[in-house]
Amino acid sequence: MPDEQPDDAQLAVELIGRTDYGRVATSMRALPFLAFARHIVADGRVLLRMPRNCGYHQACAGSVVAYGTDNLSSARPGESLWSVQVVGRCETVEPTAAQLERFGPAPRLVDGEPYEPVYLGVEPQFSTVHSTDGGLERRFQHVL
Repeated sequence: MPDEQPDDAQLAVELIGRTDYGRVATSMRALPFLAFARHIVADGRVLLRMPRNCGYHQACAGSVVAYGTDNLSSARPGESLWSVQVVGRCETVEPTAAQLERFGPAPRLVDGEPYEPVYLGVEPQFSTVHSTDGGLERRFQHVL
């Protein structure tokens, strides 16, 4: 099927895989919050690495979260801008050695404390993809 386009879920996960960092959104004590995370894509899931000392992982694990990223600060002149978000259940995970290698080195400190990573996985159930100037539509017109 030469003119078939990837669905939003496939496209969202593919775009997330093009960046290294994003923001996870959930609620803590009935208040919304955003936290930064390093991510990789593995088997259609988004795996997150977050600092344990912030405690945000406790609000995320076992909950439905939104995770988003974009190219707003990295797009080259003339390149279309895009933003992507996936929503899904978040669980604590134990990454494989290969996945740990893909995450790369962790920071030494976060907020002046030694960085201790915690890993979470998000299974996308819903996604949104937005782009300017039809750039993504043209780029993926003949993908599948």
